[in-house]
Amino acid sequence: MTSHQTTQTMKPATAAKKLGVYLQATPAEFQEGVVSRAELNALQTNPPEWLQELRRNGPHPRPVVAAKLGISISGLARGGITDPLTTEQIDALKKDSPEWLQRERATQAEVRKEAVRVKEKHKEKNAARDDQSG
Repeated sequence: MTSHQTTQTMKPATAAKKLGVYLQATPAEFQEGVVSRAELNALQTNPPEWLQELRRNGPHPRPVVAAKLGISISGLARGGITDPLTTEQIDALKKDSPEWLQRERATQAEVRKEAVRVKEKHKEKNAARDDQSG
């Protein structure tokens, strides 16, 4: 009995998300087709010019904008940013450093600090448990 290997494909929106690019800014042939796992891997390892350009200058999807600003996606929404931004727009926001952005960065820093604290607490708890059982 031979098994037939089917090619895994994904919708363009999924592929764009994995590539970290805004789907509506990609070429029409990318938006209209399906992307195989092999094609996605090829795009990641050897990105064509259009992909390099999108990654460099945008427009960037919200998760990328949030990461570049050092805040959460929710923080973007609270700041009134709902549309994709270009690298130039992101840099301008960083330079202007509006109050909402400062507040969201402080919030994100606290969230990260708390995550580290919780992780350390779990590590200590696991170490204590291992000591008792060992």
